[in-house]
Amino acid sequence: MTFAMCVLRKGWLGLATVATFVALAASAAAAQDDAAVRANHALGRGINLGNALDAPLDATWALHLRSDYFDAIKQAGFNSVRLPVAFYLHTAAEAPYAIDPGFLARVDWAINQALSRGLVVVLDNHHDVGMERRPDDSLPRLVAVWTQLASHYRDYPKSVYFELLNEPSGGLTDAEWAKDAPVLLSAVRNVDAKRTVVIGAAYWNSLDHLGALALPDDDRNIIVTFHYYVPLHFTHQGASWMAGADKWKGTAWTGDSAEQATLDHDFDKAAQWAAANRRPLYLGEFGAFQAADMESRARWTRAVADAALRRGMSFAYWEFGSSFGAYDPTKLQWRAPLLEALVGHGGGDAKP
Repeated sequence: MTFAMCVLRKGWLGLATVATFVALAASAAAAQDDAAVRANHALGRGINLGNALDAPLDATWALHLRSDYFDAIKQAGFNSVRLPVAFYLHTAAEAPYAIDPGFLARVDWAINQALSRGLVVVLDNHHDVGMERRPDDSLPRLVAVWTQLASHYRDYPKSVYFELLNEPSGGLTDAEWAKDAPVLLSAVRNVDAKRTVVIGAAYWNSLDHLGALALPDDDRNIIVTFHYYVPLHFTHQGASWMAGADKWKGTAWTGDSAEQATLDHDFDKAAQWAAANRRPLYLGEFGAFQAADMESRARWTRAVADAALRRGMSFAYWEFGSSFGAYDPTKLQWRAPLLEALVGHGGGDAKP
């Protein structure tokens, strides 16, 4: 029984007063929803700064972030960046699980670079091997990480959002993630009650598993995320970490009626879930690997971006300047077909 029904049944207020109370309660709930919707709208068109702070320190393939990259992103017309960070690589193994302060300073630098350009930031906790392999044993460590991060960034602008965990997988089944995600959310809320939090479903943020996502009804400042790499034989052709991906080389994406129908079906399914659950959606990753032909990559990228925007979703392309990159860090310029697909105009030389 709702509180309003209880008030009416016990005769504490007259009918007219109860009607007013119900209307005000509904208005308050809508206002909470509006906060999440506004936060999602602010994300708009975004891009991932992947393969940078989510890479091991000694990785030869890591992208070294530069201040002029943030200028390039802003000048190109993007509204936000998603900042993947591998905190698990820089957190002590034993309690109290302190995050390395030197590494955290690097994260601060990147966030401040984005904020100084007026970009919204999604601070993405990018993978946690312990959680994927032994979630019960590893959860206290990740709770400690988010407690530290919530405290560290408590006075930062609300345009910094927290993404609890990228692509839960392995031992993080639907049932396990439904148990663990609220615990991580509480770790943030115990410190910062008003921060926008981003949460995705298990099975690598699959849209097919949104229905198993467990979110508290009374916390409406949550944006739900999903990732999209369909068809995988196209988006991941030639990817060295995918078994058999070399056999997929040469796969094109033409955007014919069957391919477009699949895309529309998938995004309609996601949008229907969002409407039924009153949660805004953020397409946190989508992209096609560099082995695909550029014409197909651009065509697919535009189709996916448009599918998201038409349904009121924000997005972040995967990624800025590595093997899926829309930007060439050697030439210091955008790959024009991909930029055109993402923001609707060519970029050319984006040096400040």
